Amino acid sequence: MPSVAKALAAVAGAGAACLGWGLVERGLYTVRRVTLYVLPPGSDELRVLHVSDFHLMVAQRGKQRFIASLAGLAPDLVVNTGDNIAQASAVPALMGALEPLRGVPGVFVFGSNDYHAPHFRNPLKYLTHGASSKHGGRPTPRDLPTDELAASLESLGWVNLTQQRAVLEVGGRRLAFRGTDDAHLGRDDYAAVAGSPDADAALNIGVTHAPYLRLLDAMTRDGVDLIFAGHTHGGQVCVPGYGALITNCDLDTARAKGASTHTVGSRTAHLHVSAGLGTSPFAPYRFACRPEVTLLRLRPIRAAG
Repeated sequence: MPSVAKALAAVAGAGAACLGWGLVERGLYTVRRVTLYVLPPGSDELRVLHVSDFHLMVAQRGKQRFIASLAGLAPDLVVNTGDNIAQASAVPALMGALEPLRGVPGVFVFGSNDYHAPHFRNPLKYLTHGASSKHGGRPTPRDLPTDELAASLESLGWVNLTQQRAVLEVGGRRLAFRGTDDAHLGRDDYAAVAGSPDADAALNIGVTHAPYLRLLDAMTRDGVDLIFAGHTHGGQVCVPGYGALITNCDLDTARAKGASTHTVGSRTAHLHVSAGLGTSPFAPYRFACRPEVTLLRLRPIRAAG
């Protein structure tokens, strides 16, 4: 019995240590740097800042300071893939943090936590049902100031891509965008933005919050070059040396965060999934998955060989 007690104590101690580190790691904000060769030959480099899943609360001063520092990365374009706030009163704090990025071209879509405040969920239910979306379900009344949030982000000069297509001139280059509403809530309607790519654009870009395969497949079939998404938190609690256990959607765990590709038939699109910067206030920890934003350096396609 003493040996059993020691074993249980060791397990409990290890669990407490992991939880303690997870509470520390949630505040270790990181800038990831990725290079993708996606632009037409002869193009100048394009610097894209991908931000997602702030889940901002008013009291999170350190997170706000980190967000405010991102203008120092000198991005040419900001892509925001949603889940900006975790409480209704956080919009002014968010906009104060984003103010240094005013005037930088940007686009955004919304996630569930731009419509609804987070609520407690059984972690075991998350692990067993994380891949399901609420597609076709009854809409839940909003309890976050979505319209105010959208207007505030637009005041920065950013374009709301929710079920919209748009064209921006960034650094003298024509970029064509299409975006959808949140697939995890079943609010996506890809048919509203479907169609052939813009043949005159240097890049055709898809933007969505949750990277459900139905959207990745549709965008790739339509010839989109690069797709941005968030939502997964990179798995949030990962196994060192293995990675994510879940993506909270039907995307495979190998692509829970970072750059990858998505292929449908003869077409392939680049995919970047942000692990995001925040957590739900009811699960305020990360393990082996630091909170992050990504600076993508888009460069011309390299010649074969």
